[in-house]
Amino acid sequence: MPGRRAVVAALMLSMALTAVDSTIVSTAVPQIVGSLGGFPIFSWLFSGYLLAATVTLPVYGKLSDTFGRKPVLIAGSALFLAGSALCALAWNMESLIAFRVVQGLGGGAIQGTVQTLAADLYPLKERPKIQARLSTVWATSAVAGPALGGLIAAYADWRWIFLINLPIGAVALWLIARHLHEPARASAARGRVDWPGALAVFACGGVLLTALVQGGVAWGWLSAPSLALFATGLALLAAVVLIERRAAEPIIPGWVWRRRTIAAVNLALGALGLLMVAPTVFLPTYAQSVLGLAPVAAGFVLSVMTLSWPVSAAFSQHLYRRIGFRNTAVTGISAAALILLAFPLLPYPGAAWQPALIMLLLGAALGIFQLPLIVGVQSTVGWAERGTATASILFCRQIGQTLGAALFGAVANSVLSARLGGSGSLDSVARVLDDPGSVADPERLRRAVDTAVDAVYVGAGCAAVLALLVLLLMAPRRFPVLQEPDAEADADANADADQDGPGEPVPRPDQLTPARQDTDGAP
Repeated sequence: MPGRRAVVAALMLSMALTAVDSTIVSTAVPQIVGSLGGFPIFSWLFSGYLLAATVTLPVYGKLSDTFGRKPVLIAGSALFLAGSALCALAWNMESLIAFRVVQGLGGGAIQGTVQTLAADLYPLKERPKIQARLSTVWATSAVAGPALGGLIAAYADWRWIFLINLPIGAVALWLIARHLHEPARASAARGRVDWPGALAVFACGGVLLTALVQGGVAWGWLSAPSLALFATGLALLAAVVLIERRAAEPIIPGWVWRRRTIAAVNLALGALGLLMVAPTVFLPTYAQSVLGLAPVAAGFVLSVMTLSWPVSAAFSQHLYRRIGFRNTAVTGISAAALILLAFPLLPYPGAAWQPALIMLLLGAALGIFQLPLIVGVQSTVGWAERGTATASILFCRQIGQTLGAALFGAVANSVLSARLGGSGSLDSVARVLDDPGSVADPERLRRAVDTAVDAVYVGAGCAAVLALLVLLLMAPRRFPVLQEPDAEADADANADADQDGPGEPVPRPDQLTPARQDTDGAP
């Protein structure tokens, strides 16, 4: 048990590194731009990291199934820390963006492998505990990241934002190297790595995500760069399909989409990523421009969602043990759809507590929705498939978030343009927030932003309804959960192997071939 506690602590520290990364950097952008210049391209500090982390998720998932979680997590953490050190040494914006991509390459390994290890270490009945802890890490990071970034930017050099990753990451690496002991696997069972497929997936994902991230921002949707990127991405997608069909051990195996449970959860969590754009991207602008709140207060309106999410996620185990994984998720996403569609009914301009209450309820609903799906999918596959399955659902959620940013950004800009006579956009609103005296008719702008954000929340509500339909029409009523006899004892034995020397690793029960049961694992 002490060994497992040390591993869990390392997982939480590793997750904290990636969770706090974007929020802590965002608050220091003015200082970074003032020091390095490069204002026209500073958005790639976030886009570059996101692209690298997203497109590598399927690759790391397959690698962890082939070589084990430990080497992938150690390599990813080392890459993330190397990227952090290089970011602190950056001499211009171009070099900083390049080093952020290196960080993202490591961040993708951390995100997927931490979630997979959480399922490896805990049996089904205890997985909500570790998942709730990881959710708490994300919630704490969302609140603490901007504050910490602001303090560093105000009282120290912005380079410390990246340097503080080094001691935290070093502790996590030491704990993983010292206390995590995985079962030995025969080399014949590992198979060969599909490196052509990995390269094709990376290239295809990078091109398509670049088209989505930059389309409508750096260039128009129907401009030559957008059309060229989409055409290239589709050609690479065809190459991916061709390569993966011929590969003996494909990076994205066909069973990810042939199994109803995993395919349904992938699509449902893709819709979750889509709808999450509404609160995370548009609510702070709404709070500042419509409600007139300061940036810190606007951030609090959003952060209350992160308080209820981990609490409801921890509670969800009591619900899915009674009614099953699918029905629990259906309950959560149904409530989320109603909450999102209630946002446009808020009075204008209203009080800050009203959208804060909406976010508090939304976090509770989404905690009940997401956790049962992740735990459910991880419980339907054995050790040798769990990394790939976990990476697939995280990948789909990230893709949904990217699509949502592009789609809802276009919706908001369209509404603003219509309400402001063709001269409105999200960029113009951002400039007004920096210089309130620059607008001649602030009331007209406030109403336009209110209408635009209402339209985005309606779209998010539709995404929640889409997720609901996917679960009802595609997901099986009962997930085909694998039996896990004495999984906790085996997990403890593997994590604590260092107490009595390396010895012979204890095989995990889900490495065997247990019979599937047509239940949700309820007692």
